[in-house]
Amino acid sequence: MDVFGSAFDDSVFEASRKRDLCTDLPVYTPKTCEPKWFCHRDKFEDQLDEQKTMKFRADLKYRQKQYQEAIEDYTACLPLVPNNNLSMKRDVLEGIARCYNHLGRSGPALELCDKLRNEATNTCHLTCVLQLEQSIHEDCGDLTSSISSLKQLCSVHPFNPWHWLKLATSYQSLLEKSTTLKKTKDASHTLQVFSQQQHKEDTEIETEAEVRLKTCMCFIRTRLLIEILMIQQFSFALEKSKKTLQAIEASLPKMQLKEDTLRVISQVMSEDLNPEKMREEKQDGEGLLCLTIKDFEERWWNKLHACLLIDQNTVLSSGTTIETA
Repeated sequence: MDVFGSAFDDSVFEASRKRDLCTDLPVYTPKTCEPKWFCHRDKFEDQLDEQKTMKFRADLKYRQKQYQEAIEDYTACLPLVPNNNLSMKRDVLEGIARCYNHLGRSGPALELCDKLRNEATNTCHLTCVLQLEQSIHEDCGDLTSSISSLKQLCSVHPFNPWHWLKLATSYQSLLEKSTTLKKTKDASHTLQVFSQQQHKEDTEIETEAEVRLKTCMCFIRTRLLIEILMIQQFSFALEKSKKTLQAIEASLPKMQLKEDTLRVISQVMSEDLNPEKMREEKQDGEGLLCLTIKDFEERWWNKLHACLLIDQNTVLSSGTTIETA
């Protein structure tokens, strides 16, 4: 009796047929394009070809700082974008907003930002909108609105040190403006005017002491995050982190806060900084429907304020200085 699998068909051992390998293969000729081929093109193969041409043309004009001409090409490109191509649509709208911003027309630029925000479906979309809003507010000198956008960025990406660093330097700019205004003895414009909390029904006024604390809070948060990231950094990335830490160490003494206050700030800002939790809260590309973004003031500032009041050695004064009990 034959063991199962031990018998083979004789055809397995027959010589394979000789195949004719001399068949003619089609010749591949890659398509070549001349430099700036899209600049003087008037005839298009189809709607997609026209869309690409107008988009390339607009991008080039934006790079050449021909912003009004770029807006015209972006506007012509937008109706050609299919409804299901959300990435291209958002890219074109962002290009138009940036052109308006460079032309000093912040109003239309912010209107497009609102449109992009309403159509955002994930955290990447929201991040791009917030960064665009922040740059527009910064360019037109609206420091308060710029800080508001940065606080939202820190809420969406709580472990990104560069958003925190940008927020810290923005708060520092508020303090510098306050100092300049005091030197000119302009009583009608104080730090309180610059630090009004917009986008709220009940406008809250921040004192100089609060702005100073928030500046220090953001600097310390940046330092803590960079120290964690430096463990895995090399080359130019590590060098950038070292220079940033040196700049932070030079800026903290200017805040004129006591060591006990700095200690409490460090404790509060480091509570959620552990590798496990940082991995769990990574939100890149996450959908917005099921995403819960904690308010900046609630998550960090209110907690810090409460801890400073509870601590026996530090008290947040209602005036413009931080006093030690």
